[in-house]
Amino acid sequence: MSAPEEDTFPNEDGDMEEMEAGGSDDDGMGDEGKPGEDEGKVYVPGVEPLQPGEELEMDRSAYRMYHECQTGAPCLSFDVLRDGNGDSREQYPMSMLLCAGTQADAALSNRLLVIRMHNLHGTEEKEKEGDESSDGESEEEEDEDKKPQMELAMMPHYGGINRVRVTRRGEQALAAVWSEKAQVEIFDLRSQVDAVHSSAAMSAFIKQQKEATPLFSFSGHMTEGFAIDWSPKVPGRLVSGDCKKNIHVWEPREEGTSWQIDQRPFSSHSKSVEDLQWSPTEPTVFASCSVDQSIRVWDIRAPPNSMLSANEAHSSDVNVISWNRSEPFLLSGGDDGLLKVWDLRQFQSGRPVANFKQHMAPVTSVEWNPVDSSVFAASGADDVVSQWDLSVESCDVGARAEGVKDLPPQLLFLHQGQTEIKEIHWHPQLPGVMISTALSGFNVFRTISV
Repeated sequence: MSAPEEDTFPNEDGDMEEMEAGGSDDDGMGDEGKPGEDEGKVYVPGVEPLQPGEELEMDRSAYRMYHECQTGAPCLSFDVLRDGNGDSREQYPMSMLLCAGTQADAALSNRLLVIRMHNLHGTEEKEKEGDESSDGESEEEEDEDKKPQMELAMMPHYGGINRVRVTRRGEQALAAVWSEKAQVEIFDLRSQVDAVHSSAAMSAFIKQQKEATPLFSFSGHMTEGFAIDWSPKVPGRLVSGDCKKNIHVWEPREEGTSWQIDQRPFSSHSKSVEDLQWSPTEPTVFASCSVDQSIRVWDIRAPPNSMLSANEAHSSDVNVISWNRSEPFLLSGGDDGLLKVWDLRQFQSGRPVANFKQHMAPVTSVEWNPVDSSVFAASGADDVVSQWDLSVESCDVGARAEGVKDLPPQLLFLHQGQTEIKEIHWHPQLPGVMISTALSGFNVFRTISV
């Protein structure tokens, strides 16, 4: 669903000003049309183009929460930094910490950002207040109190940032950054995290601001890359992959400021490594995907050859993978627009256990829900974020409106409104909350479906 032709930026007070953008679920992906015309017809992205003059409008009732913002230059990769405010937080207002890297037009204009978003209220809450409020002045005051807020701590970074991943290691908040400089760099984000929580710390941070200095950097890849992941089982362990097919494993040294990197890369792929993911349960096992159309599973205790492989996993580049946290499933998305679910117990068969074709362009990001092992999300170059639930079967759906009968029953929701969506993440501490980044900025939302 198309968004209005207006942008949003943090204002001087750090507010995240909102604009409407499109989204809908499979029961309400809807162009309402004129009364009496095409009653029951549902708009499905990619199936039928909009006619001249037609526009799609957001149905706010399909969202429990929706906010959006911009940070200047587009951030085409980001990650969620866990905070100390507890898990399973469902009460509004919400808050979150993100780390993102920009891809500006000029190498000198790039930034590594820590973003704190807070005072994030739900859509239902706003609707109720709107219904109950009768006093114009008090309504304005309430609206001011409900404004979402954002603080940015920005470190200059020479070169566009291809991908950023974050982790906690003791007192450290670490970001691993793949950049167009053909280097992988590790940054300690503590001063930035302090700055977004305190005005005094922010003032001190701004005064000292200079080009970001990494704790550690590695130029051994000899070319740029995109694939990188921190181990969830061994603090500080990292894996990185490049556009020349090589994968390196990093082991942290005890002092916490340097890493030992293997001299013999894992190199069974024949083309660029596009994504990497550590197993959530096995500390020595990781998976990779590549332009060579394969997905491979490796064990760092074995010689540098993959343990398992699906050599023709997709019919073209395999762009992204995600490892289920509690089930032996791997999710993949490719240039062919397909989403595939692989059971690692049957991986060598080369046949996925589920196969979905809903995106009309290459898949740019996939991720399992961290608290519901049957739910996952994906984004595509068709400017759509899709949410899915594998536990839904055809018999669970019942009667459907015209236009959605042929959709997979597992498809829960289609979210639109952004341009060139690059990456999505579920928030690990806010159930059902999703963040997406695109050329047009960030969306933070929770749908009624998850």
